[in-house]
This record gives sequence, C-alpha cells and structure tokens, in this order.
Amino acid sequence: MSKQITKAEVAQHKDEKSMYIIIDDGVYDVAGFLDDHPGGAKILKRMAGKDATKQFWKYHGKSVLEKYGPKLKVGTLKEEAKL
Repeated sequence: MSKQITKAEVAQHKDEKSMYIIIDDGVYDVAGFLDDHPGGAKILKRMAGKDATKQFWKYHGKSVLEKYGPKLKVGTLKEEAKL
C-alpha cells in the first residue's frame, strides 16, 4: 500500500533535500531529479510543495510519467474532508 500524504505535508517539502510535487493523485520527490530535468531545475523549484498537475500535463505526455514516476513517487495524495 502506498503512503498517504496530505497537501499540508507536501507543502513542507520544498528544499533541495526533499522536494515534493503533486501530479494527479501521486506525490513525487523531485529533489534528486533537479539536474536531470530537461526544462531545468527552476521550474521544479517553483512548483515545489504544490500541485503541479496542470503544468505537468501541459508539457509532458503519459510516457514521461510512466518512465520517471516509479523512481520518484513517494506516495499518494490523501483525500481530505471538504467542508
């Protein structure tokens, strides 16, 4: 079972040791991918601790997530009660 991570927990991980982003319902640690990202580290740093779903799908196809996702995924986004 995948670790459940809240949006608040994701928001705490935004430095170069632990940099989380959300894509769909997955949570990914991209800290180790900064130097390898073809678009540069700057965009990943800008999205750190946030939901990057819209931006990710604007520039990437499904194959990118299939290729890199398994190595970077740290959990799934925990559903929170909507009040």
